[in-house]
Amino acid sequence: MPTFDITSEVDHQEIRNAVDQAMREIINRFDFKNTDSSIELDESSVTLRSASEDRLNAVRQVLEEKLVKRQVSLKVLDYGKVEAASGGASRQSAALVAGISSDKAKAINKFVKELSLKGVQTQTQGEQVRVTGKKRDDLQAVINACKEHDFGIPLQFGNFRD
Repeated sequence: MPTFDITSEVDHQEIRNAVDQAMREIINRFDFKNTDSSIELDESSVTLRSASEDRLNAVRQVLEEKLVKRQVSLKVLDYGKVEAASGGASRQSAALVAGISSDKAKAINKFVKELSLKGVQTQTQGEQVRVTGKKRDDLQAVINACKEHDFGIPLQFGNFRD
């Protein structure tokens, strides 16, 4: 029986490269001079800092441009609210979204069942969803439907087996 897995993973190397490129651009751009703008990458979050809120928005835009160029989905970042830091500066944290939570897995399962394709079943396995079907064409229809629907997280489709 053909199967495939739906996962949501983050490529940390690509994110690190995008942050490095964004920092290089921020250091060299004239409009960021004397604003103490920076981007810091942790294991599970990205922190943006700048002298004012409008400069913070510009830092976020530079980071997002670099992520898009590296083909990293912007759904990977879950932005928090803008916080006031010392000296009138602003900062904002963005959590890196990785893995499919149980709520998202239920939404994916429900969505696939609503497609009402005969013989297609889903099963949640940890942080991934396995889809099983009788026909390869049905599984490809599930992949296309999931790509068109917005679940709020980046989805990858892999481990396709006949």
